[in-house]
Amino acid sequence: MKPDEFITLVKEIVTNARTLKDKYTDEKNAPVNYACIFAQSVDEFDQTYAAATQLGHIVKEIPTGFLFLVDSIPTVAGSLRLVKVRRPDSTHTELGDADFTVKDYVTFKNKVLKKPKFSLMTRPEMEMIELMDSEFNVRAYFSYPPLDEQSEIKKIIAEKVIKE
Repeated sequence: MKPDEFITLVKEIVTNARTLKDKYTDEKNAPVNYACIFAQSVDEFDQTYAAATQLGHIVKEIPTGFLFLVDSIPTVAGSLRLVKVRRPDSTHTELGDADFTVKDYVTFKNKVLKKPKFSLMTRPEMEMIELMDSEFNVRAYFSYPPLDEQSEIKKIIAEKVIKE
């Protein structure tokens, strides 16, 4: 995968996730915070990873893949700097996901968790609301705190911006 193909794929994921988000929420202007590419094979993972390393650097390695800080990618939902390349996983057959930042997470959470297609996922350092619809080849997430606001990631981004 060439870097321009990587960027095109990220933009496609964000565009489709935004359409999914807009279908089920009134958060039409929620900006994208993070995107993830779901590799469907080891070869695809290797190619996507290689392209990502040409566009940025690894911020964090996690069991499911690598989080990269890349040069700003303009998308339909705002500029994007955080992109994850996810290892193949049979439960993630879509192209990928995009994570959006809502202004009032608590109110949003109370409203959408009453609806089908939304589910809550909790982690020690955060929680996220997942939105899935089988008619879409992507997922949408709403994390709290947003990934770029989590202390470890925020520090790395700040250091990178200062160096630039």
